[in-house]
Amino acid sequence: MALNRLILYARDLGGTVAFYEKHFGFKVLRLPGDRIVELVAQSGGANLMIHAAAKGVKTGQVTLKLVFDVEDVSAFCERSARNGLVFGSLHPADGYSYANGKDPCGNNIQVTSRAFRKAD
Repeated sequence: MALNRLILYARDLGGTVAFYEKHFGFKVLRLPGDRIVELVAQSGGANLMIHAAAKGVKTGQVTLKLVFDVEDVSAFCERSARNGLVFGSLHPADGYSYANGKDPCGNNIQVTSRAFRKAD
């Protein structure tokens, strides 16, 4: 068994799809008649299923954070800022670094080099 898809509820369906496509390289898979837009991860990892949020759904909750592995967090954040995605401060950790941000619906996202840290 493997975790291959995450459903993300969005108030701004088009803006959210464009955000993950532009900043994280996902490719859109939209099937005729399907209410969900599937964003296919191009370099492995889980796909994102973007679903329109019902009026009663609260978006931007802190119970979920999407984490993306990038080798050079600082360089990624600089590139992202030039494209309109601003991350918070770069945080050093135990052999890696990370930075936090938000998507258009206020959902928490993070870029981290944890997967690339050197083993002692």
